[in-house]
Amino acid sequence: MASDNGGSFWRGLGRGVRRAAVAAGVTAVAVVVAGCGPQGTGEVGAPPPQQTSAAPRTQSAAPEGDTVKPPPVPDGWPRWGLTHTGVSANNVTRRFEQVVAGWLGRTPMLQNQHIMGFGAVNPEPYPGEFYWEDLDSRLNLMKQSGATPIITLCCAPDWMKGGPKGPTEESAWAEHLEDAPYPEHFDDFAELAAAVAERYSDVKYFLVWNELKGFWRDHSKPADYKGYTELYNKVYDAVKKVRPDAQIGGPYIGFDSNREGGSELRGDWGVVNQNVIDAFDYWFEHKKGADFIVVDGASPTDAHELLPDEFGALSKFADVTAWLRKKTGDMPIWWSEWYFVPEDGTQWEEPKRLAVQAVSMMELARGGAATALYWNPQTKEGACAGCMWDPRTGGQTPTGELIANFTRWFPADAPLDPVTSSDPAVRVLAQPEQLLLVNTSDGPVTTTVDGKEYRLEAYEIKWSGR
Repeated sequence: MASDNGGSFWRGLGRGVRRAAVAAGVTAVAVVVAGCGPQGTGEVGAPPPQQTSAAPRTQSAAPEGDTVKPPPVPDGWPRWGLTHTGVSANNVTRRFEQVVAGWLGRTPMLQNQHIMGFGAVNPEPYPGEFYWEDLDSRLNLMKQSGATPIITLCCAPDWMKGGPKGPTEESAWAEHLEDAPYPEHFDDFAELAAAVAERYSDVKYFLVWNELKGFWRDHSKPADYKGYTELYNKVYDAVKKVRPDAQIGGPYIGFDSNREGGSELRGDWGVVNQNVIDAFDYWFEHKKGADFIVVDGASPTDAHELLPDEFGALSKFADVTAWLRKKTGDMPIWWSEWYFVPEDGTQWEEPKRLAVQAVSMMELARGGAATALYWNPQTKEGACAGCMWDPRTGGQTPTGELIANFTRWFPADAPLDPVTSSDPAVRVLAQPEQLLLVNTSDGPVTTTVDGKEYRLEAYEIKWSGR
């Protein structure tokens, strides 16, 4: 088993957790896995343990009580799901995997896996020689749990980005996982993507790369969006050639925001970085094709601010979604990751964290997001805030229950009814058969919703039939 030298800690962290760790002064000693506690043994970005090798302000897309036409998706599209990271249910025991697959299967959702890193070893250590064991294991977990499977075509083998041929060394995991392939190897990466698509013929949906990694090292400067677009187009052509039925999306770019700025996309939560807009516009204009749009983002600004507060900042998800739908002619908008916790080291008690997560999902639904994939910060042991299953038993956690309930009641084609709360501290999302109420205050509240009185404790989440 490869030991954790610290670099693997960072590779599996989603944007929000990673920035929180930096702000809190965490060094690369890897004693916490994805913010889930001090005893995590899973190496998040590395192979699993068993491996041997000034514009006008925009308005919220849908203020509470308004309706949004559902996005153009297949009937019953789940909308909600998870991305597997360095540790998942298949990395513990067979019994543990069955427990997790069992409850996931009760409300089948979307599940996503990267081809390298985030729980998978180098899939092509030598040109034309493939290692599929880790991807097979993750895809088998998806199949057991009745998932709609998704594959993210990232990251690239070492030899495609200046490293040696052969299994990835621990130092390379730590230092070079997120490097982009060199331009002379774009065709090689496209061929690898096609090989993945051919092998996993039951996977229909593919995301191309991840957050412009290696193409955008300094977010204060423009991204190499021309380089990314060239890679994307080669991957698009290669996958479509062998799998015309495959659905492909990009550019998987983070919609970073600041307190101030000159871009047109803005709200009380801040202003999206113009470099993001420029990169997105270039890709959208020059792409060979796309079946859906992929983005990610966080409610905190790059300076770790929650504007105007932790709940108000969440309207960013609805606003960005609505802006993208309008800009792209109502293409399906996929959030490959979304983050909502403080990035300055502040810790919330679990009821508040869950309430903020629930409202973030309300905003994604209200804006008409077609898909939202939760970056599941799983670990093998220890405290695991935000994990979808208990690291000891595999049982469903409150986070897992929340995502399953949204999957059941608010799939992407669910019509939203214009229902409001008499107390503005209580957020409401409604469809014809179900109400979701969230108390955003730190004290008990009594409110009237849909002609019925409800009492909610501090930060309580309540589901109610209509």
